[in-house]
Amino acid sequence: MKEKRPFKHLIFIPTLFFSVAFLFFACTTRGAIRAEEYFSIGMAFYELGNFVEAERWLNRARAADRTMVASEYNLGRIAFETGRFEEAAGYFERILRRDPENVMALRGAAYSRIHNGDMEIAEQHYERVLSLIPESADDGFNHALVLFSMEKYEESGNVLNRYQHSFDENPAIVLLLARNQKAQDKVEAVDSYARWLELTDEISSIGLFEYAQVLENAGFYARSLEVFNESLNTHVLDSERLSRATIRFNIARLYMIADPDNPGALSELEAAVLDGFSDTASLELLQRDERITSAHRDEIRRLLTQLTAESEQEDT
Repeated sequence: MKEKRPFKHLIFIPTLFFSVAFLFFACTTRGAIRAEEYFSIGMAFYELGNFVEAERWLNRARAADRTMVASEYNLGRIAFETGRFEEAAGYFERILRRDPENVMALRGAAYSRIHNGDMEIAEQHYERVLSLIPESADDGFNHALVLFSMEKYEESGNVLNRYQHSFDENPAIVLLLARNQKAQDKVEAVDSYARWLELTDEISSIGLFEYAQVLENAGFYARSLEVFNESLNTHVLDSERLSRATIRFNIARLYMIADPDNPGALSELEAAVLDGFSDTASLELLQRDERITSAHRDEIRRLLTQLTAESEQEDT
């Protein structure tokens, strides 16, 4: 009886009844062929997005021929695609035990470790990748990103600076460099954020917000206000990480410090609270700032009282 053919373009080996002796001999001569066919079937299912069937056939390929690194690699891809990041890393790292210089497996292992939160292991994998292909700007960027997430800002910046030739081709690299400089309170961050803004086609309200912060810290108050407002106007998709209320509060705070007579100070502060701003610690810090007027200090005190009363009411 022949196996069913779910796809006409795939070649299947008929299932026949062999003697035990012949079956033993066939295993030594046809194992590699069988593994390749299993692999092809698995990859066909993978391309169709049927990861369950793909995984089943790739496991058969791996069992039929233990040297088939491709099966192990694509099982890792499936595990990654289905959110099983620890398992994915295991597949890629098993390849690396046999072939420590397999760049594709190193990348897969590093990326899986990033998604699993194992940043130290991811860093080790990227160091190995860059020792093999030091010219790879994409891998350099990923390595720098891992270092940044580990708060190794100086090291991250040093990695990025090796790839300055690719800055104009990848605005994300420039933005990461700016963020490294911002984290280290370097004035160069102003120029890096400006360069990112010139290069990017995808304006991020978070990036603009950060740029406004470094402009303010550098004393460029007028430009900082402009960029804070640009961040507010482009705010669409960043609500989970940056709220409109937070942007409005920063606009109000900067008005109070740099342009205290501007009526926008109080209107923006009120708008921030209406939008849901409830960070009493930031309000208290602003209230203690010696640069703001007594009238603004009184308004902040009123808002703090209001927010405290609302919080107590919610608790009851």
